[in-house]
Amino acid sequence: MGEGTGGDEILHHEATKTDILTHTMHVEDDPTVPAITFRSIFLGCGLSIFGGVLSGIYYFKPQTIVLTPVFLAVMSFLLGEAMSLGIPRKGAVGRFLNPFPFNKKEHLMIIIMANAASISALGIEVIAATRLYYGHRLSDGVSIFLLLSGQFLGYGIAGLMRKTLVYPKNMLWPSTIPVISMLETLHRRLPETRKPLKVFLIVFACIFCWEIIPEWICPILTGVSVFCLANQHSTTFTYIFGGATGDEGLGLFSLCLDWQYISGGYSPLFYPMDSLISQGIGVCLCMIVFCAVFFTNTWDALKYPFLGQVILSNTSSAGNPVQWQQEKAIGPNNRINMTAVDELGLPNFSSSNVLNLMMQNMCTSAAVVHMVLWYRRELMATVSYLDPRGLRNFRQFPEKVRRMFQRSDVPEENKDYYDPHYALMRAYKPAPTWWFGLVLIASVVVALVILYTSDATLPWWGFLVAAILGWVLIAILGSLQAITGVAYVVQSMVQMIGGYLQPGDPVANMYFSLYGYNALLQGVLLSQDLKMSQYGHLAPRITFFAQMLGTFIGACFNYVMANSIITNQFATLRTVQGTNIWSGQQAQQFNGQAVAFGGLPHQLFSVGSKYEWVTLATLPGFLVPFVPWLAHKRWPNAGFDNIITPLILYYIVYLNVGINSSIMSYFIIGFASQYWLRKYRPNVFVRYNYLVSAALDGGTSVIVFILSFAVAGAGGPAVPFPIYWGNNANGNLDRCAYANG
Repeated sequence: MGEGTGGDEILHHEATKTDILTHTMHVEDDPTVPAITFRSIFLGCGLSIFGGVLSGIYYFKPQTIVLTPVFLAVMSFLLGEAMSLGIPRKGAVGRFLNPFPFNKKEHLMIIIMANAASISALGIEVIAATRLYYGHRLSDGVSIFLLLSGQFLGYGIAGLMRKTLVYPKNMLWPSTIPVISMLETLHRRLPETRKPLKVFLIVFACIFCWEIIPEWICPILTGVSVFCLANQHSTTFTYIFGGATGDEGLGLFSLCLDWQYISGGYSPLFYPMDSLISQGIGVCLCMIVFCAVFFTNTWDALKYPFLGQVILSNTSSAGNPVQWQQEKAIGPNNRINMTAVDELGLPNFSSSNVLNLMMQNMCTSAAVVHMVLWYRRELMATVSYLDPRGLRNFRQFPEKVRRMFQRSDVPEENKDYYDPHYALMRAYKPAPTWWFGLVLIASVVVALVILYTSDATLPWWGFLVAAILGWVLIAILGSLQAITGVAYVVQSMVQMIGGYLQPGDPVANMYFSLYGYNALLQGVLLSQDLKMSQYGHLAPRITFFAQMLGTFIGACFNYVMANSIITNQFATLRTVQGTNIWSGQQAQQFNGQAVAFGGLPHQLFSVGSKYEWVTLATLPGFLVPFVPWLAHKRWPNAGFDNIITPLILYYIVYLNVGINSSIMSYFIIGFASQYWLRKYRPNVFVRYNYLVSAALDGGTSVIVFILSFAVAGAGGPAVPFPIYWGNNANGNLDRCAYANG
């Protein structure tokens, strides 16, 4: 699409999802372009090994680093182009190794394979926690199958839900659009792509160079707070206006100039406008609610940190938080010892953490009602293949399916429902539903065998409840993520449910979380990649092959690295602080949650307990979505259909963890893109918005990866920049007063 095209005719300010799908990404395809080549297999396997090794290492690092799809896309493009230009094409060997220029479908296959391998398997948490805290080591074979069963369970469930999670137009999966926009710009060798490619390269180079400054040289740019600079001695100012350091404050009116934290892998440039509005409402309420609960000393809030996830002792006091000694509460049979708990006292949480648990439950119940009210058709599709009426004509079923997928277009009555790219995909042989059903059955069988051969203490019925819970979470929260672009983190809620089913057993709770919550994570990953392959027109069977192979490679190398690190750094990983190179913080948190949420649910969360509203909050969650729904029925043109209540509830506790100084910059950029640019410069929005998003994320990912090994301690001793006014390394980076409690 050229810049001379009438932008207002292409995309007006009330643009629908179809506008984005047809004008940002080309609805055209050449099915003859090959995806499976020596080059794609070689690079796909190589980057899968790379991703599996690094994600296994990163799990035990003090800093969190994620290999994003954009980073993998940049790396695979450089390597693919190098092979295309560097390997001769003459002769039989040359034609085999390098038959033609590196193409988009090869590139997309590599990304999907490597991305599947680069997500650290949740089973690593179980393996690490059982070795570090329970003295039990699973055999190599059991460990590998444990990882695979946890991942493929989610794959099987999500694969059966493609009619809900992938095919409909409403399931936008916004985070995939920048990747596809980048691929089209890099591979469409046409005159009209020269300027977009130039823009991409300029933005990529600029952010690559810029990020060195806030990441290493001048970290104060992570969060510039005028209020903290004006008053550097008030902890109240720190709680409200600070946020450049983890768990420091809410970041109100802070200005962040570090794209790594503005985006965090979820760029504000790709979120739909209704999602941004709901996020913004939630964040404003978050600041009000957190301050109100803390300063009114609800749940003894003033005794504990303003923000924090650590489980705390009741011996804590203001300014002196004391961690609850969970290892003393576990008996020799790996179950909770109530006598020891009576001596220690029940564990406690910071007020922000309690609110987080409350809103997770409330958000989940609201999500169920929201989806039923607004997306009934999509939800019905999650179980459509179970309709017994379809069995009456079972003999005709394969022929009906074959005829349906031979049609090159979508039926006229469904054109407003399905993604327009779905019509192009029907030219390819589909990945049959029974393939995913077989993956699901195999994962269930393997999981049950593991549970009864590894002293997991989770009974078969507990596993089935976890799997069903994963099914429901994928259908509800997976669909919401597809619509809004927001990834919902509800692991604590899953662990609490598992605790109620089998109280007092932390080990069983870890396995329940593995098969309940991990199913959601892996199902979302598979669905997101399926949507990416649909946008990029990669054959479904090739996508299936790439995902399964990448996951297998990633799990194997995840385990090899994790097992080696645990063996060689056992004592370090057991310490609370770790070192600047190795840390067991993630395993510690996972185990701590299993002990508290899984071991003591009745004592902590049942009616009459200190934190009873964590569970009671579920009930009003069922009612909240009716408010905008009924308002929309009464005033259909007032915009109430743009309010996503579960998203608002989720963002009411969004600032409970991490670096929050980026929140104002995030919304300024997001609204500038999705409102101003889309309304007043629609052609620029269509052509450059998602491309620039990919360039910003790509350049940032590459330089952060380099800096992690060069100066941040990921590959050896850290090399800190000298301390000066812009690098307050001995305190909060934004120079807010340090608040320990």
